Parts: sequence; structure tokens; C-alpha cells
Amino acid sequence: MDSENSTLALSLKDLFTAKMLKYSLLPFVLSMIILYILFFVVAGIGLDSLGSMDVSSSTTSIENGVPHTDTFQATLEGTALIKWLMSSAITSWIATFLVYTIGSFLTLYFSIFVALIVVGFLTPTILREIQRRHYSDVEMIGHSNIAEALYLTVRWALAMIIMFIVFIPLYFIPLVNIVAFNLPLYYFFHKMMTYDIGSTICTREENMKIKFFHATTLRLKTLGLYLISLIPFVVFFASVFYIIYLGHSYFLETRKMRSEA
Repeated sequence: MDSENSTLALSLKDLFTAKMLKYSLLPFVLSMIILYILFFVVAGIGLDSLGSMDVSSSTTSIENGVPHTDTFQATLEGTALIKWLMSSAITSWIATFLVYTIGSFLTLYFSIFVALIVVGFLTPTILREIQRRHYSDVEMIGHSNIAEALYLTVRWALAMIIMFIVFIPLYFIPLVNIVAFNLPLYYFFHKMMTYDIGSTICTREENMKIKFFHATTLRLKTLGLYLISLIPFVVFFASVFYIIYLGHSYFLETRKMRSEA
């Protein structure tokens, strides 16, 4: 526990250096630009997808014992459909609730996804700075390449999407749905973080040993970091801290393995 507290304190100290604070701004700026562009793209597609909707109603009245049926038909298009949804208190409340709930959910989860991708490009630079400050005796050998990184990212992203689909029945069960919502993205989060750091510092064999002998510890650490990411906007600033914190763990274990060899 004392060792873990020391690692956490050292990580926070490294984070609040001028260079690391500068790196922390980059994921925030790039992620905001990406999300800003995607917002307008998705909003435009959403409005266009509303397309048109035929609305019809009929009323029957009896005049002099003869039934008469009046039929109303109209086609709502584009913004007219939105106005129609907002014209009723019930439909307005439902539409607003769905937009804000689903929109907030998707924005939060997608922001984590985007931040992970963005900070992945900064990982080698951040780890080299950590090595320079604390681990000059530990050579950053690494074992990754662009093709492998792209392949694994796509594979893990597809696995995450499949998990989201498979867990759909669980989304309607209270409490269970919280786990079902978060497990797929945590899976992607854990895979990306540990791969980015391990593949930059260690040899392939060293990385496999760390993941095998310290699997539980790594999962607990990434789970804690993931839960922090669920606080809105925190992930944009904290993603660099994640690299620093897990980087210390990998550097320490790599140093230990090499000293024992």
C-alpha cells in the first residue's frame, strides 16, 4: 500500500509540471475539435433522417341520422416535424428527455473513446519524459508497430460494439444495466491503456509477463481510472495522468524483471 501511495504521489507530482500540463491540453483541444465537428455532422443527419411523416386523423359525426366522417391528412417535413413534436406537452417532454438522455450518454462514452485515441499518439513522448526524470536505467525497448496497433484497435473496437449489442437485454434491468453499459467500454479502455504503455516500454515477453503476473493489479488500476473518466470532461484533462500513473507501474516492474535476469 505504501508503495502504491508513493507511485500515486509521484504521478501527481509529474502531472503538475509545465511540460505535462502542456501535454494535458492537447487531448482536450483535439477532442473538443473532433466532437464539435461530429456534433454538427450527426445533428444534420438526425434532422435529415426525420424526413417526413404522414399524420392523419378522422372524426365521425351524425347529422340527421346520417354518419359523416371527416378525415385530416398532413405531411410533416423537416423542422415542421420538430414543431409538431414540441406542440404537445407529452411529446415535447418525451422528445426532450430522449434527446438529452441519449445525447449525454453517447457524448460521455464517445468522449472517452476519442480521448483514448488522441492520447495514444502522445504516449511515447510522455513515457520518454517519465523515463528521463526517474528511470534513466530502464531502456524503452518497445515492440509495437503501426500495423499491429491499428489492427488491435479495430479488433478491440469491434469486440466492444459486439458486447454493446449482446448486452441489450440487460439494459432494462436496474443496477445490472449500469454494469452492462460500462463493461464494453471499460474492456476497450483497459486494452488500449495497457497496450499503449506496455508496447512502448517493454519487450513483448516482458509485457506478457507483467500482464500475467499482475493482471488483477492492472485491472484494479485501470478500473479506478475508468471510473474517474465517467466524470464529465475529466477524461480530457486526466488522460495524460493515466499514462503517467500506469507508466510508473510498468517502469517499476520492467526494472525489477531486468535486475533479476
